[in-house]
Amino acid sequence: MNAAATMLADASVVAKRNLIKIKRVPDLLVFTTLSPIMFVLLFAYVFGGAIDPTGGGAGYREFLMAGIFAQTVIFGATNTGAGLADDVKKGIIERFRSLPMTPSAVLTGRTLSDVVNNLIVLVVMSLTGLLVGWRIHTSVAEALAGFALLLVFAYAFSWVMAFVGLLVPSPEVVNNASFVVIFPVTFLANTFVPLNSLPGPLRVFAEWNPVSAVTAAARTLFGNDAAIPVTASASDAWPLQHPVLYVLIWSVVIVAVFAPLASRQYRRAASR
Repeated sequence: MNAAATMLADASVVAKRNLIKIKRVPDLLVFTTLSPIMFVLLFAYVFGGAIDPTGGGAGYREFLMAGIFAQTVIFGATNTGAGLADDVKKGIIERFRSLPMTPSAVLTGRTLSDVVNNLIVLVVMSLTGLLVGWRIHTSVAEALAGFALLLVFAYAFSWVMAFVGLLVPSPEVVNNASFVVIFPVTFLANTFVPLNSLPGPLRVFAEWNPVSAVTAAARTLFGNDAAIPVTASASDAWPLQHPVLYVLIWSVVIVAVFAPLASRQYRRAASR
């Protein structure tokens, strides 16, 4: 068996271990799922009327769902960092190092298992969206491409959180540090409000924000990009004219930068 096949086999074992942990501690999945459902209900029924000039009806709910999907999968990446920080704290990383396994398999398995977790959350959220009025107006292939793009970007971002999780001393610090970064990145975007409602400098930031691109791409692939009349005036910024390509570029760059950084930090964390 060559090195790549060995690494993938080891990574699948680590991924299975993390998924079994979710099965044994279902609270992890329950609370990860409840949070985005609460966001859907709050924005659709509480804040929707103030945000949507049409009155917060089904049009806004269709506009909203892609943004909620994007925010949720990015927040889901914090599970990667918190899980690795917990493993370091409990000495499990040291046990992994004592086993005849590829070192990179620990990080690869962790990030892959969180893709599965995000997939489950997306399914639950989609059902919630359908209940509040969200609909997909494109083909099955385009809809699946929309979900796949969300998962690709989430997988890339999980490498950022893997690096953070190995860098900080505890899972609590991971959660606090990630919220400081993720909240502004996900809210200073087209996730919940149209870009033309933002003032100049914030709008420029939002136009080049990859979260805006993944949200715009998902809206287009789901057929929700014209859900609210005010969104018809699309931005001329290059990322939002080519959102799928922009998201893929960002995903490749993030993995290329943070996978080696996380691997190096893993070796350091394991030798502490």
